[in-house]
Amino acid sequence: MSRPLPLHRGVSGMRNLSNSNDFWDSEVKDKTEKEDLDRNRASDQSYLSLRFPFRLLCPDNSPSKYGVTENGFASDPFSVGSPRSRHKLTVLFLKLSLVVIVILALTGSFWWTLSISTLSRDHIFHGYRRLQEQLVLDLWDIGELSLGASRMKEIDYCSEESENHIPCFNISENLALGYSDGSEYDRQCGQGSRQSCLVLPPVNYKIPLRWPTGRDVIWVANVKITGQEVFTSGSLTKRMMMLEEEQISFRSASLMFDGVEDYSHQIAEMIGLRNESNFIQAGVRTILDIGCGYGSFGAHLFSKQLLTMCIANYESSGSQVQLTLERGLPAMIGSFNSKQLPYPSLSFDMLHCARCGIDWDEKDGIFLIEVDRVLKPGGYFVWTSPLTNVQSFLRNKEKQKRWNFVRDFAENLCWELMSQQEETVLWKKTSKKNCYNSRKPGSGPPICSKGQDVESPYYRPLQNCIGGTHSRRWLPIEERPTWPSRSNLNKNELALYGLHSEELNEDTANSRTAVHNYWSLLSPLIFSDHPKRPGDEDPSPPYNMLRNVLDMNARYGGLNAALLEAGKSVWVMNVVPTSGPNYLPLILDRGYVGVLHDWCEAFPTYPRTYDMVHADGLLSLETSQHRRCTMLDLFTEIDRLLRPEGWILIRDAAPLVESARALTTQLKWDARIIEIESNSDERLLICQKPFFKKQAM
Repeated sequence: MSRPLPLHRGVSGMRNLSNSNDFWDSEVKDKTEKEDLDRNRASDQSYLSLRFPFRLLCPDNSPSKYGVTENGFASDPFSVGSPRSRHKLTVLFLKLSLVVIVILALTGSFWWTLSISTLSRDHIFHGYRRLQEQLVLDLWDIGELSLGASRMKEIDYCSEESENHIPCFNISENLALGYSDGSEYDRQCGQGSRQSCLVLPPVNYKIPLRWPTGRDVIWVANVKITGQEVFTSGSLTKRMMMLEEEQISFRSASLMFDGVEDYSHQIAEMIGLRNESNFIQAGVRTILDIGCGYGSFGAHLFSKQLLTMCIANYESSGSQVQLTLERGLPAMIGSFNSKQLPYPSLSFDMLHCARCGIDWDEKDGIFLIEVDRVLKPGGYFVWTSPLTNVQSFLRNKEKQKRWNFVRDFAENLCWELMSQQEETVLWKKTSKKNCYNSRKPGSGPPICSKGQDVESPYYRPLQNCIGGTHSRRWLPIEERPTWPSRSNLNKNELALYGLHSEELNEDTANSRTAVHNYWSLLSPLIFSDHPKRPGDEDPSPPYNMLRNVLDMNARYGGLNAALLEAGKSVWVMNVVPTSGPNYLPLILDRGYVGVLHDWCEAFPTYPRTYDMVHADGLLSLETSQHRRCTMLDLFTEIDRLLRPEGWILIRDAAPLVESARALTTQLKWDARIIEIESNSDERLLICQKPFFKKQAM
C-alpha cells in the first residue's frame, strides 16, 4: 500500500523521483523547512491537545500519526494536499458530530424532562396559575370513546312539555293514584320518575343578567308565567313586581312606599331592634321563608348578610320557587302538607310566612309543630295574614275562631307572643326545655320520645309531638356567636357533632386551596370573551357570572366557608347525601343553608337553577353503595339542574373521573381532565354545559 506524499521533504538525501533539481537547492529548501518547523512546533502542541480525544474516539491504523516519517519530520494529518487525507478527515468529523449530537440529545432530553416535571408539580400544587393553558388539552386520550364507529350514543332531548318539569312532582298523576287533601302536591319519587333525556331551555331563553341587576330583573321567557299571573298575585311580595316588555322587574311600583324595606323594618322593631340591619346582633342569620312569593323579602335581606331559604309548593306555572331561583336567590320546593321537611331539627333562626297560603289552624296544629321542630331555641316565627287583623274579627266570627286556635296552640308550644301590629304577628320560641314540663296536663302536643325524635328526617310523615328536645344542639340563638363568628366552631361545639378541630381545620384548608385553584382556573374562562351565543349578540364582558353553587357532597360546608372567606358573592346549596355521613346539622349551625337528599332521586327544584355544580368525592361515595341508579342517571339530573353555559366540577379518584369523562360525550358537555397534584391519585373533571338554542316552530 503506497504512502501519501508528505507535505515536507526529508534530509537524508532522499530524492524526489518526479524532479531533477540540484542537491544544493534541495539542501537550502530543507534548511528553510526545518526552521519553519521549529517555529511552529509550539502551535503543533495545541493541535495535539485538541486532536488527542479525537484519536481516542476515532483511531487510525496508519503507521505514523503524529509520529516521524521516513524523512525524519512529523507528518501533518490535516494536509490538504492528499485526497485520501481529505476523505479520512471528513469521516472523522462525521463520526465526531454523531457522537456529540447523541450526547447533547440525551443530556437535553434528561434536563427537559426533569424541568417540565418540576415546573408542572410546582404550578399544579401552588395555584393552577397556568392550568388554563391546559384546558385545551384532554389528558385522557386512552380509549377516546367519541371517535369513529364506537362513538357513544348521545342522549336525546326531552319534549317541549318537559322544559319546566320536575320529576317526582306530578299533581295529575298523584290525584289519579288517590292522593288528596294537599298530599297531591307532595313529592312522590317512584321508579318511573327518573328522567332519561336532556331538558332544553325555552325558545327565547336568555342568560340571566349579572348581579346585582339580576336580583331585581329577570327575562320573562326564562320562566313559565303569564301576564295575568303577574298582575293578580295575592301575596304581599308577589305584588312587588312589574311586567316590562321582555323583563319582569321586582322593584316597588310605588314611589312613596317601598313595601319590602318598610316591612322588614317593621319586623325588626317588633323584635326590639332599630332596623333589619340589627337582625344579626339578635342572633338571626338564616331564615326559612314559607310561601315566599317571588323572593323579594329574601332579596332585600341578602344585602344585610342574612340568608333566606324560600320554600313553596310545586306550581306548574307562575311558580314562586322558579322565579326566586331565576333571580339567583336560595329556593327549593317544600311542602307542609303531609311530610316533614328535609331539614334537621333546630335548623333556622327565623321562620317567615307572609300570606303564604297555609292554614295553620288545620289538622290540629300539626303544621305549627313542624315549624317548632325546625326553629332554633329562641328563634322567631313571623306570620302576616288578614286572619290576624283584629278589625276583621268584629266582622267575621269564623276568622276570630281560627285566630284564637293559632294563638292558644302557639302558647302551648311555649311560644311567647312578642308583638302584633296590623296583620303581622311575631312569636319567640322558648329557650328553656323545662317550659314543656310546666304546662298544664293535656294542654298542647306531647314531647316526642327518643325513637320519634329523629334529628334529620328525610320526608318522614309529620309528627304530632314536639321534636328537637333530645338534641345535644339545643342552644338558644342569643347564646350562639353572632355571624360571621358562628361559622368557626370551637372544640367544645365540634364535640356535639362527633368532630375534632383537626378534622374541620383540614377540611377548611383543603377547601380554601380548592377555591383558590378553581377560581384561578375558571376566571379566565368565565370572565373572558366567549363564543357568541346562538342568535344573541354578546354584551360587554364580564357577563358569565356565578350567583350560586350546588355542592352535591358538602361534608362540613367547607366549600361554602372558603367562598365566603375569599369574598365571593355567591351562596351555596349544601347537599348532604343520604348515602354518607350526615353533617347537615353542623352546616346549618354554621350559618349556611342545606338539605338532605338521595341523589338517586330528582332534586326538588326546577330546571336551569344553578350556575355551578360541585361534586367532591360524590362518585366514590355513591359507587361504594349498592345504588339503584347509574352514573349516567346522576349526570342527567345534573344537566337538568344546571343553566346553559353553567359549570360542573367533579373531583374524585382517577378511574372514576375517567369513566365520568366518557359519559360527558353523551351529555354534549365540553369536558377536560386536570391533574390536581403530581403525586395524587385524584383528578379534576371540568365541564361546561353548552347553550343549545331551540328554534321556534
